[in-house]
Amino acid sequence: MRFTDQFLDDIRDRISISQVVGEHVVWDKKKSQPQRGDFWACCPFHGEKTPSFHADDRRGRYHCFGCGVSGDHFRFLVEKAGMPFPEAVEKLAGQAGLPMPARDAQAEARDRKRKSLYDVMELATSYFEQALAANVGARARGYLHERGVLPKYQQMFRLGFAPDSRNGLKEYLASNGVTANEMIACGLLVAGDDIAVPFDRFRNRLMFPISDFRGRVVAFGGRAMSPEARAKYLNSPETELFHKRRTLYNGQMARQASHDGKPLIVVEGYMDVIALVQVGFEGAVAPLGTALTDEHLGLLWKMTSDPVLCFDGDTAGQRAAAKSMDIMLPMLKPGVTSKIVTLPDGVDPDDLIQKEGRKGFEELLNSAVPLSEAVWERETRGVRVDTPEAKAALEFKLKNIANEIADQSVRKHYGQAFNDKLYKFFRPQRQYSGPQRNNNSGYRKDGGAGGGRTGVSRPGRGGYQVSNALKKTLSSSASMGGVASREAVILVGLINHPELVEQHLEDLAQIDLQSPAARKVLDVVMAQVAANPEMKSKAIREVLERRGCAIELGQIDNIVRQQGIWQVTPEANSQDAEVGLNHALALHYKSHRLNRELKAAELALGSDPSEESYERLRDIQNQITSVDGTEALIEGFGSLSGRSTRNL
Repeated sequence: MRFTDQFLDDIRDRISISQVVGEHVVWDKKKSQPQRGDFWACCPFHGEKTPSFHADDRRGRYHCFGCGVSGDHFRFLVEKAGMPFPEAVEKLAGQAGLPMPARDAQAEARDRKRKSLYDVMELATSYFEQALAANVGARARGYLHERGVLPKYQQMFRLGFAPDSRNGLKEYLASNGVTANEMIACGLLVAGDDIAVPFDRFRNRLMFPISDFRGRVVAFGGRAMSPEARAKYLNSPETELFHKRRTLYNGQMARQASHDGKPLIVVEGYMDVIALVQVGFEGAVAPLGTALTDEHLGLLWKMTSDPVLCFDGDTAGQRAAAKSMDIMLPMLKPGVTSKIVTLPDGVDPDDLIQKEGRKGFEELLNSAVPLSEAVWERETRGVRVDTPEAKAALEFKLKNIANEIADQSVRKHYGQAFNDKLYKFFRPQRQYSGPQRNNNSGYRKDGGAGGGRTGVSRPGRGGYQVSNALKKTLSSSASMGGVASREAVILVGLINHPELVEQHLEDLAQIDLQSPAARKVLDVVMAQVAANPEMKSKAIREVLERRGCAIELGQIDNIVRQQGIWQVTPEANSQDAEVGLNHALALHYKSHRLNRELKAAELALGSDPSEESYERLRDIQNQITSVDGTEALIEGFGSLSGRSTRNL
């Protein structure tokens, strides 16, 4: 049975070569790099002790550096498993979920026609190359010289020139036995019912051949040499060979470069790609006459797990960046992402390299940010959050953005990352420009009268004295029955939502809780979840009661109930519970640190009763006030919020 190239390609796209080979070998864990699609094993075709057999998922090929065997999915099954080729195809088609095609004479005829069209495109490429080298291509050669494209790279990219003639290419191809229908099928002629005589599509243009991942020319891009041309750039139309949503300029070279560990960089145009390749960035690619699509991203992620998307800094570039982010988000998977870099306004990669060379672009690449950071910057740029409504709107928007991600694990971590950033973004900023003297020669920091300090007094010459009010302020997480309120929130959140224990395991193992009762409850909870990650809240409570923690359990439940902290109740959804726990942990860490700093400041003040020591103590007081103010901003979080009577 005759299988079309398209059908075989579809199988290769759906099944990795490592899946096929992996049924017959054991991969070497030390040498293999699964994230890069690199797998090594002892060769299944000859006996060896050192792994020299390599499978490359990005290229869909295997090769043994010992005995020299190589091939693709089908050849492996034919040569290793002894299957006939049709049987190998049928086996892999079943694994790929593709129905076997019925014999289709028309499809086979189309496949033969497609092969002949590749020959037509090769003839057209040669024609354009010859024209660029001839007298007629002098102006195009001058343009390339001005843009700094060296002859070596003109040949590497097979650049050419389309003369300003309606019939030059058509006559050349006809003289080589190509029919008008074949020329039209390749997109080389403009034809239609209202056009009596088809004519050359590309005229007076610098020509950029566009190849598929096998290196076969499938289309052209043409840059106008005349400023009066309607379109500066003109691409081939969609054809049997060319599908712009599934093609990347310089894709073949970039795939190899990515395999070799070089960055995969997505830029806008042909000249950008060539400029980058000239200075050593062979992994540069560009979409063709369209914005980045989900199919483009699929191609990029087959080559690398983290391509770098490079956008212009102008308005159009920012729109393109935003659209690309929106396309990427639903497709994210663990370990598969992207980085974003933005050029200065009015500068493209070609311009940057012309001015600053490779080093300038390297510095730009170093400024690339992860996709999550780029989304955050986009959503918060110029946003004012000085009202509760504005804060709620931003939080709602980011939550919806995270929910667009299909993968549950990545969606969870994006939501957590946004929540962490929101906490810092909404946090009141303490402003302090240093002590200021008033007319009474006293220092003030809050605009009040000299000497009008709260929390710390300075009685005459006797030095400084820390007041009880200041010490009490540091206990806004004040103990209730031996357990501090913030510690109670943390514990109840973990008990009611045990799935959060594993997420915060490392932090919880190092957390410093004040009361022995709280430490006892936490130890039991962590031990139970570590032994059984699927353990439910009810079961944890039963274990706590059996371990003699019933009184402590009732105590912390009562604290949370009195405070009205609804985020950690059993009825709260997992996202709200995680937000509540994150807030409690952040406040706990900061309060604990300030307690340590207070003790150090008191000792310093006792040994050195200076203005500087006093100001340090006041600074700590302001920070403590900031902690409490932050707590009050969180809906239902703590008695300071004024929501302690909320029904749970």
